[in-house]
Order: sequence, then structure tokens, then C-alpha cells
Amino acid sequence: MAKKILIANRGEIACRIIRSAKSLGYGTVAVHSEADRGALHTRLADEQVEIGPARPADSYLKADRIIAAAQSCGAEAIHPGYGFLAENAGFAETCEAAGIRFIGPAASSIRDMGDKHRARTIALAAGVPVAPGSDKVKGDEIDKIQTAAQQIGFPLLLKAAAGGGGIGLRPVEAAADLLSSVEATSRMAERAFGDGAVYLERLIRVARHIEVQVFGFGDGDAVHLYDRECSLQRRYQKILEEARAPQVNERSRAEMARTAVALANASNYRGAGTVEFLYDDETGDYYFMEMNTRLQVEHPVTEMTTGLDIVALQIRQAFGDSLKAELSQDKVKSRGHAIEVRICAEDPARQFIPSPGTIKELVLPVVQGVRFDTGFESGDKITPFYDSLVMKLIAAGDDRAAALERLRAALAGMKIEGLTTNIPFLRKLLDNDDVILGRVHTKFVEHNIKSLMAA
Repeated sequence: MAKKILIANRGEIACRIIRSAKSLGYGTVAVHSEADRGALHTRLADEQVEIGPARPADSYLKADRIIAAAQSCGAEAIHPGYGFLAENAGFAETCEAAGIRFIGPAASSIRDMGDKHRARTIALAAGVPVAPGSDKVKGDEIDKIQTAAQQIGFPLLLKAAAGGGGIGLRPVEAAADLLSSVEATSRMAERAFGDGAVYLERLIRVARHIEVQVFGFGDGDAVHLYDRECSLQRRYQKILEEARAPQVNERSRAEMARTAVALANASNYRGAGTVEFLYDDETGDYYFMEMNTRLQVEHPVTEMTTGLDIVALQIRQAFGDSLKAELSQDKVKSRGHAIEVRICAEDPARQFIPSPGTIKELVLPVVQGVRFDTGFESGDKITPFYDSLVMKLIAAGDDRAAALERLRAALAGMKIEGLTTNIPFLRKLLDNDDVILGRVHTKFVEHNIKSLMAA
């Protein structure tokens, strides 16, 4: 009887994990809320278990129900995907206590890197450059906050200590805005993460967001799977990602890869993880931001350029396969270029407000070098209860120009009826001269929003 993996997620990432699990010969179990009855991930899986009402807090975030579902169907392992419980150290520990393999890093790594100040401390000890910043402080420690702000100087970036995924980041331009910003960030962090602590960091106004994919073996040895560019974002949420990052100083590129591996080694990291940096185009300097202890939304661009199935590697490692020989650094190669865009049910003309509805017709063109990762088909509903991501479109080519050409062709050939999507906005973005040349930064969309929205 095939071993079973329960996927504690939904949408495109659940479907993507199911496909890799099946390719390895494992049985698959989908969990779902009431709102996701009959969703594509439940149709693809071998078994389905309903775990609660639509609200994530009543279903996909209910660790006890997910564990019970795994036990009831005899699943030996749980893959959390991204979001929901993926970076919850307590959930990883609960899985292990129940005798269920958690497909991800050790709980200790999740806990260390989930506390952004703790991660910063580990990075410093590993020789990873960090931007000038403060110690972790509580939201009501006014004197400490003001003293730290004076030492760092304005503008600065306020961060939720337990934050991640762009949540809990707030720029502060002047001292007059400091205390109200701290109060708002601390309150939000308490709601989102159960921890209202914050810390302050120097704000680099014009920077790029470069990240390095790593894979650790849990014994102080890790490799990198090269870098990605993630600078095109809106409100700290990524819109377009590519591998490898264009227009990067090669010395800095090599150093980012080296220090990312050093950080993974310092924490005996196991499995797939991503080390994120702010990169200063003018100087070539870079600074550690955070480490994501999970699969990234943008992992397909790395898969398309390395030829590796990162999800399959996660699963194999969790079930005891030794991957060191095939993943030695000299054997991991990056070829060509790949670019991903996130297609969302949202209305750019109305401040990108989510636009749920029923997909009346979904047509995906066949374009060489193009991959679609989606959790939906014609007739499926995009509900208001979850994020608005419909699919990821990934295009690869021998070089960046070829990847861009295929990406445009795929967008032009797509048809999504019944929903308002950001496809027109993405087409406009891909036609921008600076985007074509790779001359972007984290504030690029914000600074160019009028031209990107023009008819």
C-alpha cells in the first residue's frame, strides 16, 4: 500500500504538491473547508477530509483537526505548503509528537527564523551583513523605541518581530510619526502573530529585493539553488519574480549565495528555505532581511532554471532519502532564465480590491517553455474567504528576452471569463522599458503606478 501525504493547504499550491507526491508514487489526502467542497485540489487528491467552516481560523488553521484528519486516513506525513501553518513551529512539533512526518524544517529552525530579531542575531553571528537596527522591543517601551530611532536615524523601517511575508512592515519618515506607527504595527502584529514586539531598521529607499533559494541537509551542510529577483511588488506583496536576478554585481551575487548557505549551515537547516536580502544597486552592498522556512510562492522559477523539483526533494528528504550526492553544489546548475507573474482575481482600477466570482471559462494557451500552476478550472469559484491568487504563470527561455517574449504570448492567449483579473496590468508592466531592461526596485510599481494604470 502506497504511503500517504496529507496536504494542509488549498488552491494552486495544494494542487502542485499533489502532483509531485503522485509522481513519486505516494497517496494524497486533501483537507478542505466547507467553502472548498469540490475544489480542484480535492478532485486531484486520492482522498478528501472536510475540516471546518470557510473562515481559515475555523478550518485551515485548526491544527488539531488537520492532525485528526491525517490520523483518520493513515497519512504518514503532512506537507503544509505556504501560508496557514507552514511557518508554525508549534504545528511542526505537534505533527512529530503525533508520529507524523512534517515536510519542512525542524521546529527549532522555524522558531529561530520566525522571530525576526532572533534571525538577525543568528545572521550576524554567521557573518551575514545586516542593516543597522535595534533590539526587539515591546510596543509600549517608548523610551527604548525613541532611543533606538535616534541612533538609527530617519527614515527607518518598523518591523513586527514575528512577522513574515511582507506583513508587519511600516516605513517611518519622521520622528513625529514614530509612536503612532509603533502602536499600529504592534497592534496588528499581536492580532496576526500573537506577538506585538517590534524592532527598527534603517530604511534603504532605493533597493532591490533579491533572495537565494537554499536546501539544507540538517547536519550543518547546505547548498544554494541560485538567486531570484523579487523587486516588483506592491505593498510588500510580490507581483513578478525571476531567476536569476538581472543587473546584479557578480561579486555581490556570489557573496549573497555564500552567506545564504552560511546562515543555513549555522542553524543546521533542513529542507527548502529562502534567504532574503535588500540589495543596493548603487554600491553593490546587500543586507539580510529574513529567512522564510518554507516553500516560496515563486519556487517554480528556480525549478525551471535548475531542472529540480523542489517539492519532490522535500518529500524524499522527509521520508529518509539521502540527497547529498545528487545535490552537491557542483552538480546544481542554473541554465537560461525564467519569469513568473501572479494572476489574481482583483481589480487594479479599484485599488486592486479582490474580485471573487465564478470562472465561467478558463482557457490556457500552449506556449513552449510555459507552465501554469493553478488551483482552478472552468466552473470553479473564487471565494472571498481566501487570497485572490488564481494561478501562477511561469515562462522560461534560453535568456531573459526569450522568457519575456513567451510570457507576453501566454498572457495574450489566456482567457478567464467571469472574473476581473490583473492581467491587463501585468501586460502593461511587461511592456515597460525599465522592466524590459531589468532596471527595477522595490518601489518601482508605486512610483510608476499612473503609467502602469493608463489605458
